Amino acid sequence: MECTLLGSGGMMPLPHRFLTALMVRLNGVSYLFDAGEGAQINLKRGGLGIKSLSVICVSHLHADHCLGIPGLLMLRSQVPDPGPLVILGPAGIKEFISQVQRTLDFFINYSIRFVEWDERAPETAYEDEQVRIRWAPLKHTTTCVGYRLEEHPRPGRFDVKAARTLGVPEGRLWGKLQRGEPVTLDHGGVIHPRQVLGPGRPGRSICYAVDTAVTKALYSLCRDVDMAFLDGMFHPLEQEEAVRKAHMTVDDAARVANRAGAKRVVLVH
Repeated sequence: MECTLLGSGGMMPLPHRFLTALMVRLNGVSYLFDAGEGAQINLKRGGLGIKSLSVICVSHLHADHCLGIPGLLMLRSQVPDPGPLVILGPAGIKEFISQVQRTLDFFINYSIRFVEWDERAPETAYEDEQVRIRWAPLKHTTTCVGYRLEEHPRPGRFDVKAARTLGVPEGRLWGKLQRGEPVTLDHGGVIHPRQVLGPGRPGRSICYAVDTAVTKALYSLCRDVDMAFLDGMFHPLEQEEAVRKAHMTVDDAARVANRAGAKRVVLVH
């Protein structure tokens, strides 16, 4: 799992600090969390690719978190057969994107499925063969949603020595065994994954929760994650302003991550 911050700033993009956006890549599939103005620039700079983008998770409808989405949608339309896209977010995200597309009349060559959060929404917002994405409401000046991406349990580590001893040639068959599929050798023998894989491993997890005051849902989203990306907009001496604007101070964010058992925390915004 690879996590790349396309930006970590807030309010307005700066020449050397773009607005907060997080790209998570796993086995050739990309999951994007927020996209402020100019998100596509660092996407291109990083050589991350746009065709692999499968899901966009939007925290809230403030400009510095969503104005980059139309540009990304147009960029994705420039590649052949990009496949469907899912956009998760608060109520209003579908109307925002649809209105911009109608007004600008830009071309999209793929389907978009919108899933909007409301109080009746299930805990799981999205799931595919690799991950599950959970969401929960945060506490901001407008409806804001936090996310937790959980990788499904992984197979055990591949034992190269055992595979060679069993006569499995390196290459395609190793990949099938690592995916949990049995393989048949040229002489007809069948090798099962359990013969070359160690004990199963838990999936990795991340939390993305920005633009929020401390709230109970944060602890659930951060619980024992491998990495938490949290709002740390204000210095501790700016506590009153943080409360007024419904943000966290850096020590608020650090305290939440520590109490929730997050292994690492990255402060953004």
